[in-house]
Amino acid sequence: MIDIGRKNTLKIARETSVGLYLEDEDENDILLPTKYCPENFEIGQELEVFVYLDHEERPIATTLTPKINFNEFALLQVSSVEEVGAFVDWGMEKELLVPFREQRQKMKEGRWYVVYLDLDPKSNRLFASNRLDRYLQNDILTVEAGEEVSLVVMQKNDLGYGVIINHIHKGLIFENEIFQEVRVGDVMKGYVKKIREDNKIDISLQPQGYEKFNDVNSQKIYDKLIANNGFLPLNDKSSPEDIYDTLGISKKAFKKAIGSLYKDRKISLDDSGIKLCG
Repeated sequence: MIDIGRKNTLKIARETSVGLYLEDEDENDILLPTKYCPENFEIGQELEVFVYLDHEERPIATTLTPKINFNEFALLQVSSVEEVGAFVDWGMEKELLVPFREQRQKMKEGRWYVVYLDLDPKSNRLFASNRLDRYLQNDILTVEAGEEVSLVVMQKNDLGYGVIINHIHKGLIFENEIFQEVRVGDVMKGYVKKIREDNKIDISLQPQGYEKFNDVNSQKIYDKLIANNGFLPLNDKSSPEDIYDTLGISKKAFKKAIGSLYKDRKISLDDSGIKLCG
């Protein structure tokens, strides 16, 4: 089966005057226009292509790389607003429509919005939606505490940043736990910090209880950094008394622990103190 809105690996079946016809294992075929054909090829050779609908709403293959895939979210820019809705640039020749009914608020030309790529089952046409909540669910969770996940930053709110987790769930990164620049639309990895009783998910950009730490003191310093907005005014020149008052460990243990953290690129060091890396 050839999937619309996704990358497909297809075999070259035959050459024509308008391009190459590619087919899947069931011999369903699709045209790859001449302008996208490789200079050198062989019949039977496999090509990875993206499939979407052309200006005449026919399935077509391309070697262009889309900025968004089917059933996924991405930040896209509105190139124009017409009578039927807003059109966004998604890296294809034919722009992607966001119908007015799929806009959370009226979209404006030149602005950027996080959207979801969907397929109308009746018309078989791809469209984008800015009504993100209808495509996210936390009723049945597919993640667990401590798990590394993919994130798309969805919006800024009073508590921090709302994020999309694995293109399925909603989560939140609290403002006081962010130690790097974060913007709406950013794609990054994160970690499930906590799952609440109501299935709300707290996300951290740092591993929780980092297992690579060699000893308990590394973990203690790491946790202290988390609790102090990513900074501690301590370094290898600090007095043993200051180190003990802050961390409850000796200077020798402190130097060994920060050496381990630095080696693992979890912290940076300068004359002002220790900073947590983003």
